[in-house]
Amino acid sequence: MTMIDTAPEAGPALPAAPIYRLTGVTRTYEQKGRVVKALTGVDLEIAAGDFVTIQGPTGGGKSTLLQLLGALDRPSTGSVVIGETDAATASNAELGRLRAEEIGFVFQGFNLIPTLTAHENVDMALEPLGLSKAERAERVAEALAHVGLADRGDHRPGELSGGQQQRVAIARAIVKRPRVLLADEPTGNLDESMRDEILTVLEALGAEGLTLIVVTHDSAVARRARRRLRLEKGTVRDITRA
Repeated sequence: MTMIDTAPEAGPALPAAPIYRLTGVTRTYEQKGRVVKALTGVDLEIAAGDFVTIQGPTGGGKSTLLQLLGALDRPSTGSVVIGETDAATASNAELGRLRAEEIGFVFQGFNLIPTLTAHENVDMALEPLGLSKAERAERVAEALAHVGLADRGDHRPGELSGGQQQRVAIARAIVKRPRVLLADEPTGNLDESMRDEILTVLEALGAEGLTLIVVTHDSAVARRARRRLRLEKGTVRDITRA
């Protein structure tokens, strides 16, 4: 007897679940006696594994939005759901756990400690996680190898180029194996060659499933992303196809 395969055909892949869901988000604060409206009603979803860039003029709210996405601040109104946690209502301890375990940060100025080696700078990110010395050493070596610096672990920042220092900063961000990498002008201090070098590293991480959110003024950087957002006067627009 001939057996007939009655298993259903596989359908199209389902879209990735959102890792961020922002609803009705505003952020106001006082500055020199006046009220500043940094964000004015932001609704935004970002899918897990996406590569998103954020552009906009100085003072348009980019840094404020990045702080909210990084669980470094809370909205004045609205909700900022990171995974399953609403940063608007979560405890300080829960936000601290998110920052320590699930979100990596990279900055324009590298923020490396000049007296420490690359290995030691990366290792610092693991201090809150309570890992054994052996596991920490293994993770640091793995992170440095991931960014092409396996042979630079004993070098201090002053002995590295700008691009290499930024790669150390990226290794420090990914060593805790986060779900999200937030980068604020990560190529702002680099020339075009080093910029492309760092973008290649970031794109490789994105291909492995890491969610990348990059604030940049550089359109050459923005064009490399799958999704482009523009933040102006506290409002977000998707300009991916603009």
